[in-house]
Amino acid sequence: MARQKGNPILPGGVERYGRAVMYKRRCRYSRKKTQVKPKKVQAPTTKTVKVGGANNGETRTVPLAKNSRYVVADAIRTPLPTHKTQRPAKIRSSITPGTILILVSGPYRGRRVVFLKALESGLLLVTGPFRVNGVPLRRVSQAYVIATSQSIDISKVTLDADLNDKFFSKKSGDRKPADFTDEAGKPKKVVSDKRKALQKDIDNQLIAVIKGVDNMTHYLKNRFTLGSGMFPHAMKF
Repeated sequence: MARQKGNPILPGGVERYGRAVMYKRRCRYSRKKTQVKPKKVQAPTTKTVKVGGANNGETRTVPLAKNSRYVVADAIRTPLPTHKTQRPAKIRSSITPGTILILVSGPYRGRRVVFLKALESGLLLVTGPFRVNGVPLRRVSQAYVIATSQSIDISKVTLDADLNDKFFSKKSGDRKPADFTDEAGKPKKVVSDKRKALQKDIDNQLIAVIKGVDNMTHYLKNRFTLGSGMFPHAMKF
């Protein structure tokens, strides 16, 4: 008896199983596929040329590409000299002392703060005040705030001369550890007594001014949020 074919022919000359089924029945997937890589033919780097003269050997082997005569001893890029100086950013005209700003980035995003003054670095010194909405004295970039049309009069508020960029700069020991998983080496954040005293003094002065403006305390306490159908570009702050 003749051996039956693995994929019998049905009437009409059509095979019973398709190509995908036969691939699975024959366990072709278990076979290792070997790919034969074509051998790389090295291109010649030299050529033979004829030379004249009885004592020159008639031929000479020369390279196809001439080597560069310029050899870099140390390939180190040196920065080009520049005459530019770092200047602080110009504060927008809509941001004046006493203006209410909305923070759009950072841990206090959405909070409304009072702008106190511009620092030498071009950053803005703002506060909640802390007793009103929990935002302490901090520096922010004007690129991450929205200036509103609301403001308070802080002409009688006295700011300490120590409130500068150096006051907010971190010390070398306060830096984060190299390994972020090292919780033991992570330093604890400790607020100095001087910073607490300055915060308390500014809060007392600002709260006295804020109480004289109707609904200003409620306005600063509420967080700025967007709902459905609210478009920032169509709003008037």
